[in-house]
Amino acid sequence: MGIQKIVEQALQDGYLTPTMEAEVGRICDTAAELSVEEYMSLDKLMGALLTGEVVAVPRKQFINVMEELVLSEAITRVAEIEQTSNTSLDVGDIAAYALNRLPPLYATTEEGANYQRQRAKEELQSLIKEQLGEAISRYLDRPDFYPERQAIRKSEDSNVANQLSSLLNDYAPNYEQKTS
Repeated sequence: MGIQKIVEQALQDGYLTPTMEAEVGRICDTAAELSVEEYMSLDKLMGALLTGEVVAVPRKQFINVMEELVLSEAITRVAEIEQTSNTSLDVGDIAAYALNRLPPLYATTEEGANYQRQRAKEELQSLIKEQLGEAISRYLDRPDFYPERQAIRKSEDSNVANQLSSLLNDYAPNYEQKTS
């Protein structure tokens, strides 16, 4: 969808969604030069945003508590395996496999996240362990079919601890609670 269509849609609906905003940003970033019509549309959008005719819908902040729990357990299990063998495991692959087979536990507040954590520990801990066991088993038995596979974000760091720390930061930035 082009800038002009996005602006028309925003003016018609009265709001600019995060997806629309991201698409306009992507077009502006990748285009070598914008047309006069595109500049005029952007100017019209800015005016509508300033007058309140169009409202920018804020991005909703939420977390999937299941990601925190799975990553924490995966890190523990992978560390145990790597200490007792020469096998190197990819925590991201293992966590993704397990997460695809577990229910999401989204929360928008700390209270909600704490509730979801407690609920998961009481009701889903055995399922989490079971799915991680299956994920590790599948990972260890995987064939080398796709050597051209690329990670979503290429890490230059070969230190497993640093990779795990980076993963945990990406998926659970508030995992370590601050003590007062």
